[in-house]
Amino acid sequence: MDIPFVNLGLQYQGLRKQILDKFDELSKKGAYVLSSELREFEENFAQYCGTKFAIGVGNGSDALFFSMIALGIGKGDTVITAPNSFIATGWAIANTGAQPVFVDVMDDYNIDPDKIEAAITPQTKAIMPVHLTGRVADMGPIMEISQKHRLHVIEDAAQAVGASYKGQKAGSFGVTGCFSLHPLKNLHVHGDGGIITTNDESLYEHFMKIRNHGLKNRDECEFWGYNSRLDGIQAAIANIKLPHLDRWNQRYREIAVQYTETLADYVQVPTDQEYEIPVYHRYIIRHSRRDALHSHLAEHGIETKVNYPIPLHLQKATQLLGYQKGDFPNAEQQAATILSLPIYAELEDTQVDHVINSVRSFQG
Repeated sequence: MDIPFVNLGLQYQGLRKQILDKFDELSKKGAYVLSSELREFEENFAQYCGTKFAIGVGNGSDALFFSMIALGIGKGDTVITAPNSFIATGWAIANTGAQPVFVDVMDDYNIDPDKIEAAITPQTKAIMPVHLTGRVADMGPIMEISQKHRLHVIEDAAQAVGASYKGQKAGSFGVTGCFSLHPLKNLHVHGDGGIITTNDESLYEHFMKIRNHGLKNRDECEFWGYNSRLDGIQAAIANIKLPHLDRWNQRYREIAVQYTETLADYVQVPTDQEYEIPVYHRYIIRHSRRDALHSHLAEHGIETKVNYPIPLHLQKATQLLGYQKGDFPNAEQQAATILSLPIYAELEDTQVDHVINSVRSFQG
């Protein structure tokens, strides 16, 4: 039995006719850029997340970058975030001219609120929690800290579309929520895509210009902006998929429950809190002999990944920040032991059982 880590074609097969019909419709009309399809998806996505506005952009990294640009964050400023995310989180901060400041994480892989205040300086302008693996960070204390110190909160919700914390959806806590529609996300398009959520109307209006060259209208440019627009066909695909998202996320959770209940005696598994509803973009286990387990599962036809093996503070790109090995022990220990198992809505029960039995058969 071969079980790939992802299988994007399976989802497409179930929606193929709708997608092809919509592609044909939009191609005949030539409705590609800043079309009604985009406006419809933005309205639907904002409603889904419980925010007033949503703005489609070219990718999730631009969603983060534009959030900071719109808030005036740049050279001389610092932004606090976690060191165990994908490189895009640090990239977006650094490319504004600001400096990322890392804070260690908890067992759920999310930023530790208890360590944030010690990292705040007069140069700190924002906190960027990353809702890693589809679990919302502990936003209660994070929001309290941000209000106490008058800091912006920019949510990196790229992996957490549909996840909730104390009844509130990811992307609705901070001044902005930043989502990726990359093919590996629970809600994805056929290529790159991103979307920003906000309740701030002035920010919303600014984002509409930032993503479109800084144009006020076709002939008047207010400032140097960027060219980063979610195109109409991708927005239409996202709109087709959005009504299915809760059902897909429920399947992710069902698989996660099966993994947790059957593997807890063999590997370290995630533990949900009663106040959260994760969407398990990634299901990560931990084992002291992670590499051997990875090889064992490959021998049984199961593809696994390590998300992510090198923390941000130990990347060559961040070496000028002055961090060293040992600065963030939780993140570093996790990076040495984590392994992501296959999890997607189309995974069949027999495949889930095979993954479970193969992990349990490992002589670790």
